[in-house]
Amino acid sequence: MSFIKLYLAPGKEHSLKRRHPWVFSGAIRKADGEPAEGDVVEVYSSQREFLGMGHFAPGSIAVRIFSFEQVEPDYAFWKGIVQKAYDYRQHLGLTDNAHTNVYRLIYAEGDGVSGLIVDVYNGTAVVQTHTVGMYNAREMVAKALQEVYGGSLNAIYDKSAESLPPKAPVQAENGYLFGESAGGVIVTENDNNFFIDWETGQKTGFFIDQRENRDLLARYVKGKTVLNTFCYTGGFSVYALNAGASEVHSVDVSKKAIELTVKNAGLSQAPERHEAFAMDTFEFLKGKENLYDVIVLDPPAFAKSQKVRHNALMGYKRLNAEAMKKIKPGGMLFTFSCSQVVDKYLFNNTIMAAAIEAGRNIKVMHHLSQPADHPISIFHPEGEYLKGLVLFVE
Repeated sequence: MSFIKLYLAPGKEHSLKRRHPWVFSGAIRKADGEPAEGDVVEVYSSQREFLGMGHFAPGSIAVRIFSFEQVEPDYAFWKGIVQKAYDYRQHLGLTDNAHTNVYRLIYAEGDGVSGLIVDVYNGTAVVQTHTVGMYNAREMVAKALQEVYGGSLNAIYDKSAESLPPKAPVQAENGYLFGESAGGVIVTENDNNFFIDWETGQKTGFFIDQRENRDLLARYVKGKTVLNTFCYTGGFSVYALNAGASEVHSVDVSKKAIELTVKNAGLSQAPERHEAFAMDTFEFLKGKENLYDVIVLDPPAFAKSQKVRHNALMGYKRLNAEAMKKIKPGGMLFTFSCSQVVDKYLFNNTIMAAAIEAGRNIKVMHHLSQPADHPISIFHPEGEYLKGLVLFVE
């Protein structure tokens, strides 16, 4: 097949030669045609040197590269992408694990395919595409998943309707590409059980990226009181209950999230030690001095663009300062940011500012990030979105 060729302005080829997978619209000097959103295009330097192939889209990021070699993006190509991702997760010990059967199989740029997410939940793969190009390839991806997994895959659910650009020229509807399910399953993560509903839940149904951080929390909570804020499905709460926490409180402004947290706490070993509150975290913290040994702060992304980053930092500072003021002396604070535009250095400085405001002496116990099934390409540092700290508050 022949593809429309895009030619970059002089000097704009350097990022692609460093294998960064994004081509910004301002870098493109001319094209030998008019690509539509989702089309496969080839990118060349001003000297007509081939640089990569990717999906075209209007907007700031004009091309998302999926190959730095000239390839035919047919089924064999996508089968190779899925197989490579599977082999890597097999290397991590995730594809056949009696203790954990939920993991991320494909993580966008981390696996070389910007715009594609695939999560596996105990035999069901949930596909989420973020570009029209990847949406157009979803059937080939689904076929490849079936071939790679064989009989161990029960269903494939496409959940792209919410993740595609608002004005995408496709009529995306969520639904099963293969098999079917009752709408949710019980999954196991480090021997902790959770009910997952990918059809109605946020993202693909569960925040898999906190798996190792939840496991770390479990090491510290035996016999302690724990507050899990912005709890969503109650992941940290369930780990704390199973690890022997004396009391666990879960807080989320969403009543639906609280219902799911209560359901998951019911799958734990000690649901009687759990209480959930559907309310704003700042409101909940009022008057809660010296009640908790451990507090988890895992808010949604306060900043999704550079324009609102300053306001987001003020939000992180206020939230952490409040928790630092309330926590018991000798308590531990697990604090996170999933805002991609807030890097770990800026986040750390914001937490330091919160500690100064709170007037507490703080020791950093752990620096946290996302697990290895959310790999960060060394050529695409923007893929490191999750950052966190474990703090000892004197």
